[in-house]
Amino acid sequence: MPLFFICVTVCAYVLLRRLSLRYPHPLLNVVVLSAALVVLVLLALDVPFSDYAPARDIMTFLLGPATVGLAAPLYRHRGLLRLYALPIVVSVALGALTAMTIAGGIARLGGLPHEVVMSIVPKGVSIPFAVEIARLYDGIPPLAAAFVVATGTLGSLVGASFLTLMNIRNPVARGLALGTVSHAQGTAAALLEGEEQGSMAGLAMILAGIFTALFAPLAVLLLT
Repeated sequence: MPLFFICVTVCAYVLLRRLSLRYPHPLLNVVVLSAALVVLVLLALDVPFSDYAPARDIMTFLLGPATVGLAAPLYRHRGLLRLYALPIVVSVALGALTAMTIAGGIARLGGLPHEVVMSIVPKGVSIPFAVEIARLYDGIPPLAAAFVVATGTLGSLVGASFLTLMNIRNPVARGLALGTVSHAQGTAAALLEGEEQGSMAGLAMILAGIFTALFAPLAVLLLT
């Protein structure tokens, strides 16, 4: 059964990937629509999620090697690191702090409970970072994970189009922006644009996680 569901997931991705290449459109998001297609298949077959979970665990485990694999394009574009080292570090650091404080500030102004605010603060980084940060500052780890998924989905849907609308064409800037605010899903969207964008997005995703962890005490202080 796990092998069958892995095949279903891969086929859904390949189908939507080919469709998005043939009909490029911001709303034709491969990650979102392939996930929806898998859900529809499970519903049609009347298969509970618990039966799909072993396949999910195998594919989730493979995310680790896939993330490490991002080092390959980054190595090929290492010249960009030497050229833009300071702007990369400064921009990602400021982006991480801004994302935390603005999201948390809006949540606080909206009158949301403290634990919800603390769950929103780390929304821009990958789930392992977000869950631990939320736990440290009285947030709700599962809710933090949900905000991370929602942020990544939204960023992968409209992030690239928004950057184009703002006339941001530089591949380094586009990759850094997508990786900083939309973590892995933003990195996937950047890779669809090109290897240079993807390598910068992967670097930004890692740096954003580190800076978010470092700046979390400051963000919490500003929001309390």
